Amino acid sequence: MHLIWENLIKNLISLWTGDFKGLDEGTGSYVVDYTVWAAIGEATAASGSTIPGCYGAHPPNFIKDKSATTADTWSFWTLYIGPILLYKRFRDEKYYRHFIKLVKLLNICLQFTVTRAEIEVIREGFIDWVKEYEELYYQYDPMRVSTCPLTVHALLHIADMIVLWGPVWAYWAFPMERFCGLIRPAIKSRKHPDASLDRYLLEVAQLFQITLVYNAQDMSHVLHPRRNPSNPDDACTLLPPSPAGRLTGTTLRRISRCLSTRYNLEKQPGKLRALMAGARMREFAQFRIDEGDTISAASMNAFAEDRRDSSYIRYQILVDRNASRKNAPVEFEMQTFYARLQHIIAVQIPKTPAAGVEDAETVLLAGITDCDVYFKHDDLDIHYYKNESVTEQFIDLNCIQCLVGRVAHNSRVWAIIDRSGVLSRAIYTEDSAPDISSI
Repeated sequence: MHLIWENLIKNLISLWTGDFKGLDEGTGSYVVDYTVWAAIGEATAASGSTIPGCYGAHPPNFIKDKSATTADTWSFWTLYIGPILLYKRFRDEKYYRHFIKLVKLLNICLQFTVTRAEIEVIREGFIDWVKEYEELYYQYDPMRVSTCPLTVHALLHIADMIVLWGPVWAYWAFPMERFCGLIRPAIKSRKHPDASLDRYLLEVAQLFQITLVYNAQDMSHVLHPRRNPSNPDDACTLLPPSPAGRLTGTTLRRISRCLSTRYNLEKQPGKLRALMAGARMREFAQFRIDEGDTISAASMNAFAEDRRDSSYIRYQILVDRNASRKNAPVEFEMQTFYARLQHIIAVQIPKTPAAGVEDAETVLLAGITDCDVYFKHDDLDIHYYKNESVTEQFIDLNCIQCLVGRVAHNSRVWAIIDRSGVLSRAIYTEDSAPDISSI
């Protein structure tokens, strides 16, 4: 925590703002104009409304209010926001490239698992990064030796730390900050804050012991029984509210088109009408995936100034790579897309032998509008888009992998940030390919 977020990153920011121990640029050109930093600070604070709350605390304007920053906020800014807002801000791009090299190395360090080969990448990467740091900022001038504090040298030992102690996520944590954030809401009395904290900690300990004694670590099935229609195979939980009301004709037609593909009824309109006639539909405002993200439908979100958008998602579906070739065989490949969730629909399909449905089932559908990604930064998993589709389409709700955030790159371009990593990617094998013999 202190090595990177409380020292190295803060020192880099001080260098870039021209406020590092009274030093000037020397022979370099790394100082960014204050008006640019003011814009970066405002954009950082504004990004809080388009980044879901589960990603972390609302990013502060660290230019105006430096006291509001913590190691956690510096970590998030460095890994996700900084690479977007610092692009083309330096007079010489080599300083930005040097920063991106650091972010790439930090992302490898923070992986859930790190291979021996990746440890060597980290080792060699930090050696090269420190050498370039000395060239850019120290400039081999003894009068500028203060630009090389111990924390820069310590980067050379991170690879050895991983070999000895394991992946850094196990110990690059913020236990004290998190604990203080946990107990702070428990202070209900300004006159007797200690008593409030004591009671809260006592009750938490009592509840924890109860769960151990009665083997009730997961009480969600007792406290919040799942009354919403769902399928045991679904990896999500539907959440209220679920308002009463009729879906529009346009929405019903799009749902019908989705179901026709699902049940192979594209060329059998009569059977499709029979299926739709018996179907019962219910709309929901939110759903929670097993990984913990709660995703909201944009069409049911009321506007609020302090609302943090949780409607943009990443999903993966199988796409026929030969779709543009008329007589070519069907070959599926997994592709990743980004979109905004507009509707969450639970469709209760009755037994309809005429349409090939032998048993009643519930189908969960997601109405989405795709983001037209035109550029992506593969190493940082950042995707850029300008336009969002105006035509809604429906997909299986289980295709949604995770919740993503957005940062305004400029007035026309949005950058999509995804913290999920490789663990939330779908794995496609030939054994899981759909049966296309009847298509």
